[in-house]
Amino acid sequence: MIMMIKSLYKALAGTLYLHSSAGQRQLRQSATILMLHRVLPDEQAAGMPHRQALCIGQQSFDHLLYWLRRHFDCLPLETLLDEPTGKRPRIALTFDDGWRDNALYALPLLQQHGVPASIFLSTDFIGTHQRFWWESIGETLWAYPQSDISQPLRQQLAQLPPPDRLLYADQSHARSLCLASYLQQLKRLTPEQLQSLADLCPEPTQPHAMDWQQVVQLEQSGLIRFGPHGASHAILPRLAQQQLEEDLQRSHRALHHYCVAPLPVYCYPNGDHNASVRDAVARLGYRHALSTAPGLISKDSQPLALPRIDLSHNAARTPSMLAWRLYRGARA
Repeated sequence: MIMMIKSLYKALAGTLYLHSSAGQRQLRQSATILMLHRVLPDEQAAGMPHRQALCIGQQSFDHLLYWLRRHFDCLPLETLLDEPTGKRPRIALTFDDGWRDNALYALPLLQQHGVPASIFLSTDFIGTHQRFWWESIGETLWAYPQSDISQPLRQQLAQLPPPDRLLYADQSHARSLCLASYLQQLKRLTPEQLQSLADLCPEPTQPHAMDWQQVVQLEQSGLIRFGPHGASHAILPRLAQQQLEEDLQRSHRALHHYCVAPLPVYCYPNGDHNASVRDAVARLGYRHALSTAPGLISKDSQPLALPRIDLSHNAARTPSMLAWRLYRGARA
């Protein structure tokens, strides 16, 4: 009941902010970049707690795009960064990682609504069977909690064992919440450890990431531009300087090889950056870079640490909750 009351309050406050003269003035004088990851065909699957932070159901995405067109000028990212203010509030959509479902389920709706988007690719994953660890580990524990299929993974997780609640084979909301919390704990491990764990999981029926042919086709659609999101999706401040330079250059070369007009915008994996990372990004010629810090873009925003508004399934399904996030972002 308390959670329901809080949600109702946020939805109401967001709606009032969006339609108020002060809110409209603030939104017109700034710019908004939305951060998305995945679009799934199954609404119920997308809304489970361990998925809903990164996933949006296709029906909810359709509803979101209709809502955005009503309230904002939806612009290409580079146009937004060059011209952040206008007669109406301005917004740009970004997708992180390069998930295959961006091509399968997001693109048709973007085309239907005429909304441009930018996709930031972790280039080592594109066109390969390399797996994103949070998807492999999470979905293996979700689907096969006590099966022989997950036994190699569970054995290697002995140093950070899954909670007992995860080992019950049910599809409950409570178990999904438990899994979401556990996946956050796994971020303590090194990228190498996490990738080794992912490699112990069953092979997915389709690659997690899109391939380069899809990248070319999406760019040719005229609605999609691509930028780098690291090569390996490593947490960049943790890398030694040589590793950092190699990772940045590898993603830079891949984008310039396959794309006609790659974006001059970098997107930090996990949003993590420091002065050394920003300097290395700038040396490669990137004028802007995106973080995961919440907020709207103003004249005081740092070009190499731009904020974004994170978009979950719940916020897409109920856009007044997105309006609440915009209100909070304006106060950040």
